[in-house]
Amino acid sequence: MMIFKDRLGRMIPRPNGINEIERTLATHPIAALLGPRQCGKTTLARMIADRQSATYFDLENPVDLRRLSAPMSVLQELSGLVIIDEVQRRPDLFELLRVLADRPQNAARFLLLGSASPQLVKGASESLAGRIGFIDLSGFDLTEVGASERDRLWLRGGFPRSFLATNDPASLAWREDFVRTFLERDIPQLGITIPAETLRRFWTMVAHYHGQVWNAAQFARSIGTSEATARRYLDILAGAYMVRILPPWFENIRKRQIKAPKTYVRDSGILHSLLQLATLSDVQSHPKLGASWEGFALEQVVGALGTRDAYFWATHGGAELDLFVRAADKHYGFEFKYADAPGANRSMHVAIQDLSLEHLWVVYPGNQDYALDDKISVIPLDSIPRLAHELQQSKE
Repeated sequence: MMIFKDRLGRMIPRPNGINEIERTLATHPIAALLGPRQCGKTTLARMIADRQSATYFDLENPVDLRRLSAPMSVLQELSGLVIIDEVQRRPDLFELLRVLADRPQNAARFLLLGSASPQLVKGASESLAGRIGFIDLSGFDLTEVGASERDRLWLRGGFPRSFLATNDPASLAWREDFVRTFLERDIPQLGITIPAETLRRFWTMVAHYHGQVWNAAQFARSIGTSEATARRYLDILAGAYMVRILPPWFENIRKRQIKAPKTYVRDSGILHSLLQLATLSDVQSHPKLGASWEGFALEQVVGALGTRDAYFWATHGGAELDLFVRAADKHYGFEFKYADAPGANRSMHVAIQDLSLEHLWVVYPGNQDYALDDKISVIPLDSIPRLAHELQQSKE
């Protein structure tokens, strides 16, 4: 079993993921742990399996595939925890799991591990509606690796093997291999027939437009295809957890608002690999520096808040907000600035008024909190876990 350790050989704990899995299994017969390949799902599942009696199936293992050649006969006899890894390779199992979960005498709980969203694997959501709880897992975050490793996490991204590599060149080599394997093996295994080089070109374009509003026509022209096809490529990458599509928020105000989503490469290390940025100094001297910081910080905030209720907001008049979230019927805003001492601007005040924000935080790479006015504060990225805890406490 792969154990995540830092450079000093200390174990990197991931208690939040384990606790969320156990809470979900306590209330649902089926739990799905979803996230990109190589983000640590299997390690967490095996940690849970070590705590209790569990039966493990890895659908990338030919032996386990043969064990499930007659799945009903095998699964209906099991009790305790049953773990099925890479479940997207056998979408026919979803209907069977529905039948097993509905049986009054069912003595098993099922933990499904998948590298594709239910929207990408047809039938997952529909077959198991009301019976399954979903847990999202990404790579390492700041709460796990510690604030002192922030720049390393930003450069290399959160994939454990990339973050824990012995040096930056080894980390970059791992990410380049990951991209190639994802395009040449993982995507075809989902039944998607797109030439690897075509999808690589598209993914690289997304990296160059990281943090910008989606323009289907521009992407379609660049790759010589239709707008519908460009959107399909985007949905595939989003469904495999490689890209975040951040939807726009609309308010009933007398202003023309942006209605297209923003797109981000979710893992900052993959972004830097696609942009061929090998070191932190490469990132800091690149035109996408601000956008890279924005995407990295945004993922940390969304992960810490544990919310799917995340948006951006912008008007055609120039007012905008990088991240808008709702919690307990209250509205909050976040701006992400790679600056030594960011200040307030007109756009922030417009967002506070138009969106009725309780507060707006400007997230920056410094180390001191300070207030700009009653409703605008500057906060270090390292303080986001504390802020998320405070907001959670206020909800309760």
